[in-house]
Amino acid sequence: MPEPENKPTFVLIHGAWAGSWVWDALKPELEAAGHRVLALDMPGNPQHPAAAEDISMAGCMEHIAAACAEIEGPLLLVGHSGGGVIVTQAGEMLAERVAGVAYLAGMMLPSGLGFAELTTELIQNHPEAVGIWPHLHWAEDRQSSTVPPEAVCEIFLQDLPRHQAMAAAQRFCSQPEGTRALVANWTAERFGRLPRLYVEATEDRSVVLAAQRKMQALVPGAQVVSLPCGHVPQVVQTAAVAAALLAFAN
Repeated sequence: MPEPENKPTFVLIHGAWAGSWVWDALKPELEAAGHRVLALDMPGNPQHPAAAEDISMAGCMEHIAAACAEIEGPLLLVGHSGGGVIVTQAGEMLAERVAGVAYLAGMMLPSGLGFAELTTELIQNHPEAVGIWPHLHWAEDRQSSTVPPEAVCEIFLQDLPRHQAMAAAQRFCSQPEGTRALVANWTAERFGRLPRLYVEATEDRSVVLAAQRKMQALVPGAQVVSLPCGHVPQVVQTAAVAAALLAFAN
């Protein structure tokens, strides 16, 4: 195992409609193994209000770069769901410092391809790939959306006890389009050379398994760990996710 000072810092990036709270169960597991953990809220999240121009991929990158500036040693980026697009771009930006990139039911996409484009193709044979989309409630200007609690329970957290799922559903928030409909642009020389881990969730109703497997085929080379759970493995399968991430880090 690496010496403690050489252990990578985990940088945890949440997906759409969520926040840094989605890592609350996982964070102490990683810290107990001697890692520093940084769980960030992306610009436009209620915990990180931002000007309109910063609710963007550029704004996310500035925020991550600033948060990591004072950290010594390597970084291990972890993206859940749509946070996968953000950690992909962060891997490109910080390639010299990044030890690896991990995806939890995450959007691991080829350079220039958006998840909506991938889904449009998939739903012809996998209609369930529409995921959360039909359930969204949109603001009048279509610049933000929310997920009703019932849909959170049915699509994101169907494998949690109902009272726990409903309690968690109250924490999901409005999501600006500026930090949801993102596309990463990366190069083989930077992001492309980084080790990757893909933790797939076989019962996922949001980023369905067909989408996860398609992304693994389009961006090959990741280690894969398969867990029998829904869309939020770090909550439902915390110990297994921690074990996978710690093994990857070592």
